[in-house]
Amino acid sequence: MTWSFSLGRLLGSELKVHVTFFLLLAWVGFAAYSTGGMQAAIGNLIFVLALFACVVAHEFGHALMARRYGIKTPDITLLPIGGLARLERMPENPMQEVSVALAGPAVNVVIWIILVFLGAGMPFETLANIDSPETGLLNRLAYVNLLLAAFNLIPAFPMDGGRVFRALLCLRMDRVKATRIAAFAGQIVAVGLGFLGLSTGNPLLVLIAVFVFVAANAESQDVAMRSVARQVLARDAMITEFHALSPSDTLATAAQAVIHTTQHEFPLLDATGKLQGFVTRDRLFAALAKDIPRSELASSIMVEDIPTVTLSSGLEAVLKQFHGGAPAVAVCTRSDQMVGYITRENIGELMIIRGR
Repeated sequence: MTWSFSLGRLLGSELKVHVTFFLLLAWVGFAAYSTGGMQAAIGNLIFVLALFACVVAHEFGHALMARRYGIKTPDITLLPIGGLARLERMPENPMQEVSVALAGPAVNVVIWIILVFLGAGMPFETLANIDSPETGLLNRLAYVNLLLAAFNLIPAFPMDGGRVFRALLCLRMDRVKATRIAAFAGQIVAVGLGFLGLSTGNPLLVLIAVFVFVAANAESQDVAMRSVARQVLARDAMITEFHALSPSDTLATAAQAVIHTTQHEFPLLDATGKLQGFVTRDRLFAALAKDIPRSELASSIMVEDIPTVTLSSGLEAVLKQFHGGAPAVAVCTRSDQMVGYITRENIGELMIIRGR
């Protein structure tokens, strides 16, 4: 979630806002101002902010339920299409996953009950004019929270309903197959939502459809990758034939290495074989584009603080090391000598070879 900034921490998670969220506010304010003036614009902006407060509560429902099962939620990000709680992992126990998935919609139902208790009415006219500031704020919020609960229960993986669907499938089959089926079903629903959005002229629905379609495929691949990772050690997945650079090599030397090999990242090793860092092709190209002298040492552009694992480490532990954005994970002996390295690309190749 690049282009996001933090609003601070709340209940143990960092609350972020994506910059595109402000584009939504600007669009809502401008549209309302064009039709109803300043009062309408202010009214609609207050409604949108209140709506996203409910979305934040929905996401914290997931986060707090996940915490019961020992799963942390590093951050929650507000986007124009809703909120995204980034859990460290999803619970693999099916009933725990059902609980985490249903916790979000349950929060919206609770908010609806509270709003009705506070005097919100549910006339049908409210639903027809839900974007009108003339309709009571409590009435609009009450309807929207019911709609949020119902919409999130659509079985479109990885939405909440899709996760419930996947969890139920896991009761009868392995998690990889269940995820693949749930993801395919979610993509079918996403195509339907996309057509509905295009036919009704609703760009938000189209964005949600695109997100669901892409996210379903991405999570299906991630689950398959982790399934493979549990069965493989670092020694089985590492690249052992590679061209290494030395501390005395220059940018010109690194450029020649790019030309003469198919590597995208080059370990820089000292005389004893210990890793100093990685020189990536992207960093090299960026340096050359800035007209940095080719006589400059390659070590000046290397990525330092490369995570390391041992030969006997499980591949699942390797996957966790990529979360910091490292270009590779080094595999080292007990004396810290690098004997190979692992990239995201060769993990993907391993999955294809193993039929995932």
